[in-house]
Amino acid sequence: MARLKAFDEDRAIDAAVDCFWARGYEATSVRDLAEAMGIGGASLYNAYGDKRELFALSLERYANRSMRERIARIEAHHAPPQAIVAFLGEIVDRSVKDPDCKGCLLVNSALDVASRDAELGKVVAAYLAEIRAFFRRALGAAQRAGDIDRALDIDVVSAHLLGVVLAIRVLARTGARRALLESVAQPALDLIRPPRQRRQRRRR
Repeated sequence: MARLKAFDEDRAIDAAVDCFWARGYEATSVRDLAEAMGIGGASLYNAYGDKRELFALSLERYANRSMRERIARIEAHHAPPQAIVAFLGEIVDRSVKDPDCKGCLLVNSALDVASRDAELGKVVAAYLAEIRAFFRRALGAAQRAGDIDRALDIDVVSAHLLGVVLAIRVLARTGARRALLESVAQPALDLIRPPRQRRQRRRR
């Protein structure tokens, strides 16, 4: 099938991401996408197939430029468990600074699409699993270094941290303030304090 030129394709996919992110999968029409991408409907079908295929491609672009970029950058510049603190802090910060309260495209899609399309649901779940895997890596490294309680169940805590991310992102769509979002994250952050700090906090 004919494809758009590379430069135009990058711009067009970014526009599709923004369109799906702002409207959601169900509410976004092919006409909406074509207008946002600056191409005709026929060109959209020729280049990307249907809306569903374009949505899957848009999720991949979003994951690469948002979630995966964030994880790679934070792992490169922060030692565990500070990497987890930095990740949650950045999620809160980006959420409260978004004037449109769009939340996260992956989390939005988990709510909007996963229950209606099992295959797309698996795609979204795989992206979310990458976030949990990041938490698991950080927790494992922190335990080996003696920075967090060795009795913590890494699988349980990594799942909990993923749940915290989802909760923050959903609450952010309601316009929740920073204090509320940080309070959602705080109990999870308390879990990964160094053992001595945890004992001191309990005595206060």
